[in-house]
Amino acid sequence: MPPLTPDTIRAAAETLSLLTDYLRENPAPEEAFALAEPLLDEYTGLPVQFADTLRALARALQDHPDVPRTLAGDLLIAELRTAAWEQADQHSLHGVLDGLRELYGSVAGGEPGCGRCR
Repeated sequence: MPPLTPDTIRAAAETLSLLTDYLRENPAPEEAFALAEPLLDEYTGLPVQFADTLRALARALQDHPDVPRTLAGDLLIAELRTAAWEQADQHSLHGVLDGLRELYGSVAGGEPGCGRCR
């Protein structure tokens, strides 16, 4: 895997922004769902991935020997972990995804797994 850089992450965020702009242009419902479906997957979708990222950031900050141990820092790390739980706890999206699959079919075949795993 190539090394990650801030530009790599910005490109991912820009891709999401492009998707948002495209969806605002009212594409066909099937196409809109096909593009958004990977983001909503209950195992590998955006809420789960972002929650994992927040937890990993909290762990990296807490475990690094050069990060000073302060009450304020500990509270901020705890807030990161709370935010991670809130992101992962998007049960309503699972029901929405199931309903959309019933209406429009599943482009990905309902297989859990990230794009690299399929």
